[in-house]
Amino acid sequence: MIKPSQLINALCAPAFFFSVAQAYAEDTYSPYAAKPLPRVLWGDTHLHTGMSPDAGAFGARLMPEDAYRFARGDVVVATTGQPARLSRPLDFLVVSDHSDLMGFFPRLHAGDPAMLADPTGRRWYEMTREGGQQAVAAAIEVVLSLTTNSVPEALNTGPGSQAFADAWKITTDAADAFYQPGQFTSFIGYEWTSTESGDNRHRVVMYRDGALKARQVDPMTSLKPLGSPDERALWRWMRRYESETGGDVLAIGHNGNLSNGQMFPTINPWTGQPLEQAYLSERARWEPVYEVTQIKGDGETHPLLSPDDEFADYETWDRGNLDLSAPKTPDMLPFEYARSGLQIGLQLERTEGINPYKFGMIGATDSHTGLATAAEDNFFGKHSGIEPSARRLETPMARVSETAVVEGWQMVASGLAGVWAEENTREAIFDAIERKETYATTGPRIIVQLFASWHFPDEAVYTPNLMRLGYQYGVPMGGDLKDPPEGATPEFLIAAQKDPLSGNLDRIQIVKGWIDQAGDRQERVFNVVWSDPSLRRPDDTGHLPRLPSTVDVATATHSNLYGAASLSTHWRDPDFDPELPAVYYARVLEVETPRWVAYDAARFGVDIPEASPAVTQERAYTSPVWYTPPSR
Repeated sequence: MIKPSQLINALCAPAFFFSVAQAYAEDTYSPYAAKPLPRVLWGDTHLHTGMSPDAGAFGARLMPEDAYRFARGDVVVATTGQPARLSRPLDFLVVSDHSDLMGFFPRLHAGDPAMLADPTGRRWYEMTREGGQQAVAAAIEVVLSLTTNSVPEALNTGPGSQAFADAWKITTDAADAFYQPGQFTSFIGYEWTSTESGDNRHRVVMYRDGALKARQVDPMTSLKPLGSPDERALWRWMRRYESETGGDVLAIGHNGNLSNGQMFPTINPWTGQPLEQAYLSERARWEPVYEVTQIKGDGETHPLLSPDDEFADYETWDRGNLDLSAPKTPDMLPFEYARSGLQIGLQLERTEGINPYKFGMIGATDSHTGLATAAEDNFFGKHSGIEPSARRLETPMARVSETAVVEGWQMVASGLAGVWAEENTREAIFDAIERKETYATTGPRIIVQLFASWHFPDEAVYTPNLMRLGYQYGVPMGGDLKDPPEGATPEFLIAAQKDPLSGNLDRIQIVKGWIDQAGDRQERVFNVVWSDPSLRRPDDTGHLPRLPSTVDVATATHSNLYGAASLSTHWRDPDFDPELPAVYYARVLEVETPRWVAYDAARFGVDIPEASPAVTQERAYTSPVWYTPPSR
């Protein structure tokens, strides 16, 4: 119970009066008339439709216009004939079909004579018409043809061809048709699908522009001879596009857990030499954010990289590269996870003067159904061959060979991008992503604010308008702390609110990475605020006990008996050394809730495979804040 004296102290705190005084310091009575404060907009930056060759082979029949209708909240009939709808509309969507072979399967499904004249085209046509696992097998063949650059010449319609132009027109026209500024933003985009030797180096290319500019230059592809799997070629294409059109594009690195160490390299994979200055600067220029979680696994960190982090082993995919042609080895791991990638960026800045891995965080689905579903209780799967059914828990998601099988239950219902933007338009959302004022969630719509400063007012966390105070005194997620005053230490204001349709909040953590005097990577996870303080407290090492689980797997239900609806704190780094570069981000954890397999089992009356987890602990990852010593 709050005592009267506590209430009076809170109301009289400087931060409280700051909020009111600041409101009336504007030129107009309304403090929001001149420039609105940012608000969280929810979206998916990585979605495939039947225009993608693998999605089409898996059976997807939904097209870009269907994807936009679903994202804005309409009921859409999935490829398998099931009606589908989001619990709440998204604010924006990037349809990012693969640029290689874009529009291939709509033509094949229509029986294009030129494609059926090719033996491979005829076989894929017959396999997809049969459906089921034959369609899945066709999709795997398509993926392997891309990873080995062996698509038959007769089927490889790329940039410059009429078929490619027609497919790109369908894509861009749909984005423009569904764009409703202020209500729903449909972005033009594509996925550049570099998969040399089976290693996933994919990037989603996102446009700030409309169709008029986007169609002036054909998208970049990865298949030779018209395309290239080298990311430097993609960056050159991006520079050429902006130069020729006056437009604006950015690239988003695909979750790197299937790259086999190729996502955050220190050695140029194309030359075998240390990264050159041009590589470092171009990567920093064109790739402002990174996809840290999606349907093919979570990419924040790995338990072998973060052995002291009890939450590190979350939806881990670590068997090999994309087509499982090469197994994973421990030495690859630092170069494909976000936390270690951020630390490698600090090392490179120290030795080379440029940090190429200074990225913000976002989540996305990478769904190939045309349906952007990331909720555990409304999950339509990776592809149309494994949409909801009584059989999908026992059906492989992909079977590359008899020993290289990805089980259906391994799919992850993840993720979403939260973007702090002033309005729901292409320009405002794109600009927010470019400045890294973004965060990722594994599906729930948790609202997270993070600001950093050298000094916040003592009562800052109690202000009713934390955002205004955060911007006045500090920098938001994605920003830099510079020029520390003598004796100052980084301070953080962090606040989170639960998704009303999901679990309560368990805790907020600050993940710190830094480079020590020897140049080695270091990390530490701090529990900075938590729910149920009467039930638990950190021990001398900082470890905070877990909350009891309330999940009933049999009924796919949980209780919010534990946890909190909101958490906030004002935290100072107790170990700060102004001589050492550092990076900080927040991780917000929910209480345990049922995983999607539990919902499937309860709805269809089937058993959960023994190897499958049935409980999850959803989370959010903010974009970092960086500190660089003045001498750097």
